[in-house]
Amino acid sequence: MTRQILVTSALPYANGAIHLGHLVEYIQTDIWVRFQKMRGHECWYVCADDTHGTPIMLRAEQEGITPEALIERVHGEHARDFAGFLVGFDNYYTTHSEETRACANEIYTRLQAAGLIETRTIEQYYDPLKQMFLPDRFIKGECPKCGAHDQYGDNCESCGSAYTASELKNPYSAVSGARPELRQSEHFFFRLSDPRCQAFLRRWTQSEGRLQHEAANKLQEWLGSESENRLTDWDISRDSPYFGFEIPDAPGKYFYVWLDAPIGYMGAFRNLCARNGLDFDAYWRPDSTAELYHFIGKDILYFHALFWPAELEHAGYRTPSKVFAHGFLTVDGAKMSKSRGTFITAESYLAQGLDPEWLRYYYAAKLSSSMEDIDLNLDDFIARVNSDLVGKFVNIASRSAGFIVKRFAGQLCTCDESLPAIQAIRERQTAIADHYEAREFGKAIREIMALTDLANQYVDSVKPWELARHEGRANELQAACSNALNLFRLFAILLKPVLPALSAKAETFLNVAPLVWEDSRTVLAAGHAIRTYQHLLSRVDKTQVEGLLAANRESLAATLQTSPQRHAEQQEKAAAGAVVQAAIGASDKPHISLDDFMSVDLRIARISEATPVDGADKLVRLLLDVGALGTRQVFAGIKTAYDPAKLVGRLTMMVANLAPRKMKFGLSEGMVLAASDPDGQMPGIFLLSPDAGAEPGMRVK
Repeated sequence: MTRQILVTSALPYANGAIHLGHLVEYIQTDIWVRFQKMRGHECWYVCADDTHGTPIMLRAEQEGITPEALIERVHGEHARDFAGFLVGFDNYYTTHSEETRACANEIYTRLQAAGLIETRTIEQYYDPLKQMFLPDRFIKGECPKCGAHDQYGDNCESCGSAYTASELKNPYSAVSGARPELRQSEHFFFRLSDPRCQAFLRRWTQSEGRLQHEAANKLQEWLGSESENRLTDWDISRDSPYFGFEIPDAPGKYFYVWLDAPIGYMGAFRNLCARNGLDFDAYWRPDSTAELYHFIGKDILYFHALFWPAELEHAGYRTPSKVFAHGFLTVDGAKMSKSRGTFITAESYLAQGLDPEWLRYYYAAKLSSSMEDIDLNLDDFIARVNSDLVGKFVNIASRSAGFIVKRFAGQLCTCDESLPAIQAIRERQTAIADHYEAREFGKAIREIMALTDLANQYVDSVKPWELARHEGRANELQAACSNALNLFRLFAILLKPVLPALSAKAETFLNVAPLVWEDSRTVLAAGHAIRTYQHLLSRVDKTQVEGLLAANRESLAATLQTSPQRHAEQQEKAAAGAVVQAAIGASDKPHISLDDFMSVDLRIARISEATPVDGADKLVRLLLDVGALGTRQVFAGIKTAYDPAKLVGRLTMMVANLAPRKMKFGLSEGMVLAASDPDGQMPGIFLLSPDAGAEPGMRVK
């Protein structure tokens, strides 16, 4: 039965280049989509640039262009890079579209009518002349530390000091020059804590097969037990200036970027429907029989498995059939690094002349249905591509095709379908299809490569190059080469979702129509004529990889200057050192006493708020409930490991008697405890959590 399937990948932000970490997701999704299309299903793959928000606005301002001009340029760059890696979107669109605006307005209006939108008042800086609220970057003044003029409201570019906007001397609006005032602003919240949302999400997240097992468990932690209400309401509005969609009937108020970003899936599909004559409602109405799948990184699971389905459900739309989350990419066992040249952009990979299908194959060989991270080991990358693709797959054709063309005018004879290798392929093709369907690409690749071993054993046993030296053995030679080329064709089918360009070359060489999955049940008929063999795939040369790393290391030069975020992160590290020093006194002591240890006041804390810190890649602002000790604000360098939204409600441990320290972003009143490899050999940061039953404020001893 033909299935109707709509597939999306997470939207890349229109403020930076596509890199190899991004490509894990898009290659994974593309392989799955291509497999579905090979099976004859109606499968549509849409995506878009995520184009709204303050960073877009600030970058456009810095470049002296409009946000519209910026996102148009970046859209071209992203589309180029995706096409370079053979990611076959049916529509690659933009969230800055009338289709997305219409969908966002409709969803908001329906949620409002359902009583799930609430207004609250918050406080922020205001420009009385321009009559607009100001982000910190729109406030300037004199540095409170060195007195430098025209410094932004968060840090001094002259001395590197960090401070808050309220500490600036003689502050003024960068927009009008007026002195800013603190004023209250009305913001709009989606009531995720509403009992209706809570009840729905408990059902939805625990539905069998809706989420991966580890994702469902994580969501259960966020939701808590039936008697708990751990979800907090979501601020979905921002004040002007903001590049985005204005909220209906709320002048000067804009949808927060994360509100309209997933709605961009709907906008992209609506645009595709208009162009291709498809029925939008057939895929999005509540009773739709179509399938909807989201491929995302595990860092945005919170948005896609809580906010997004709750919005859709209560706005009268269908919810996703499944959400597939994947892990992150490391390179040679470590986080991508500019200094090592392993923060590799898609553009630089292609510019250095590396074949995109090398990377597609390597990722496929590593990918599974889990949320585990995958590692791009560059030595293994070279060895595996050369061994599997060149040595095992392409080699089957290259060792046989020349004899058929030269000796037999390109014509094949009858294939021996009883060959063990052909029988093995037919026995395993269903299992391989099941692996593709389940996103167990690594298992599929292992199965296919084991079968290529059988095929090469056959070629080695018949030795066409030996047969060609002996007169009177032409029939044997033609049979051996015909069998080998039929085996090659079968592998081209099995690998086509992963290697679409190489398979297209194989189709041309074999003189066949585009291959579909069912073709794996047949062989080429006697008398079928192939074309002259052309080179199909080159080997990876280590110097190519070395050149790629060198090219990306060169991009580091522009980032070596001290930045505000580095300043803040240095403060955070310095605080960690202060804790150690408080515990051991002198740094040369090999041991500490019990009294030394007890001088550190460790407490259980519940994370009541967790928000990213603008301008810092690693920092998260935590508001901690420490029981009788009250609440504490802490800035923690854990953003690379945790989505802040996922931390709310979680229990952790903190140092409660650490001296407060002023940071760029505010006062930090303690430190949360986390583990990591001090030598940097094992990636990851792991926040410490107590056993169930621990309560905020309890002493750790």
